[in-house]
Amino acid sequence: MNLLQSLILGIIEGLTEFLPISSTAHLIIVSKLLNIPQTDFVKFFEVFIQSGAILAVVVLYIQYMLKNKEVIRSIISSFIPTAIIGFVLYKIIKGVFFESFILISTALIGVGLLFVCIELLIKKKRIIQNKSIKHMNDRMAFLIGLFQSLAVVPGISRSGIVMIGMMILGFGRDEAAIYSFLLAVPTIGAASLLDLFKMKSMLISSLSLLPILVIGFTTSFIVAYVVVRWFIGYLKRNTLVPFGIYRIILGIFLLLLLK
Repeated sequence: MNLLQSLILGIIEGLTEFLPISSTAHLIIVSKLLNIPQTDFVKFFEVFIQSGAILAVVVLYIQYMLKNKEVIRSIISSFIPTAIIGFVLYKIIKGVFFESFILISTALIGVGLLFVCIELLIKKKRIIQNKSIKHMNDRMAFLIGLFQSLAVVPGISRSGIVMIGMMILGFGRDEAAIYSFLLAVPTIGAASLLDLFKMKSMLISSLSLLPILVIGFTTSFIVAYVVVRWFIGYLKRNTLVPFGIYRIILGIFLLLLLK
């Protein structure tokens, strides 16, 4: 991997980590297009740059968390089912799910269709969005965690499936997005720590490639910071339909490439 590829992947990670379009799918696709082989270092790099995106959320929402400490309990309740399922299925996730382009394509299309259908139900007043994060109970939080656990399948999108679950439960789009950002901190943080532990030998051998890691991390942080701020403003005025359509088109494009 060279510095330009590091910059590009950092941008892709920052752009897609918190948008409901699946960062994992995009990193896999872009790596294929750039002919980047899936070496141990590349896998380590992809985990490492996620930390940059997570840091952006911490910087943006640390004050929110300090002022709304009751939200921390909900986040813990949501994190538990994801942690259990992710730990149990770790080998399958890394060894099987991430190698199936058909699975990724199907997940992209399926969740895209869900976005369109849910927005239609909201428009027809079948789903009433009147709930706030501050009033979330433990049962709701745990259920949202079960939704998030579905994101072990690459292409589903962790933020996307969390937003779907919350919108079905009656939370507004911007509230659902904010909670998905906050929930990303322990979820992706724990997953990254587990991956880094399993690849701990790379920590020493990657020191010579430190500039590549720094560029990817920094780029991911800056882009994610901008995207998160923009996305919340967008959701206050718009629906998720454009993201649903984008996912469907991308999924179909991938299926065509497989032929």
